[in-house]
Amino acid sequence: MNSTIILQQLVNGISLGSLYGLVAIGYTMVYGVIRLINFAHGDVMMVGMYFAFVGVAMMFLPWWAAFLLSMFATAIVGVLIDRIAYKPLRNASRISALITAIGVSFFLENLFLVVFGGVPKAFPVPSIFAGAMNINGVIFPNIAIITPIVAIVFLLMLLFVLYKTKYGMAMRALSLDMETVRIMGINVDLIISMVFAIGSFLAALGGVFWAMRYPAINPLIGIMPGLKAFAAAVLGGIGSVTGAAVGGFIIGISEILVVAFFPSLAGYKDAFAFLFLIFVLLFKPTGIMGEDLERGRF
Repeated sequence: MNSTIILQQLVNGISLGSLYGLVAIGYTMVYGVIRLINFAHGDVMMVGMYFAFVGVAMMFLPWWAAFLLSMFATAIVGVLIDRIAYKPLRNASRISALITAIGVSFFLENLFLVVFGGVPKAFPVPSIFAGAMNINGVIFPNIAIITPIVAIVFLLMLLFVLYKTKYGMAMRALSLDMETVRIMGINVDLIISMVFAIGSFLAALGGVFWAMRYPAINPLIGIMPGLKAFAAAVLGGIGSVTGAAVGGFIIGISEILVVAFFPSLAGYKDAFAFLFLIFVLLFKPTGIMGEDLERGRF
């Protein structure tokens, strides 16, 4: 295997990893604030794909308008999920909230199965994302170039919100002591809704890029990328936004390289992501950038 092929695989891995990172941020933010592993988050990603599909293929909106509408609509869906399903369980046991998250996941999958059917639908890919460049034998698909750039830009914007705004300060404070923050007069429910909105917005963004990378969507498409994004969040250190992004890149690159170096094991590429996670956690149980599961947040 020469350097051109290795570089080609790295390009593919970085692109895939940035998608995992975008979705993983939602997992890590929700867990960081309310200690909930939101297993419906992969399905929220699927919801974003279908909103964009409806906007472009059925409402004939310009692709950029459909994609933006999809992200904001998915953010509203995330807030509604929190208000309807999770808020009543704020003081319940964690297992109750976890079971509810699984229930929300099944509900979304079956709702979209009823509405759109189980037959995969072709996702329209705008021409700006469909081309590719050839540089010294390495193919750079437009989608593989744009995806990491967009992911990094949104990550930096999120870090700015978290560390330079009063709402970000409130989110970080909430992750440490919810009751104290409530006593200080901060609207806790509003801040939690903002966390769900941001996480769902980024999940929709990742979902749209995922749908353009693999342009056939179905109501169960969010399951596997959702699980891998969760693995990325744990690998990076759940509770750390930067760690979630780093974990996403590691999972994406390792998945692509495994297939490239061991093509006979390509059928097991999904399993390798989780085996890699287990291996890392054996030596660093809090993840790569996780320091203290009870104190280190964002």
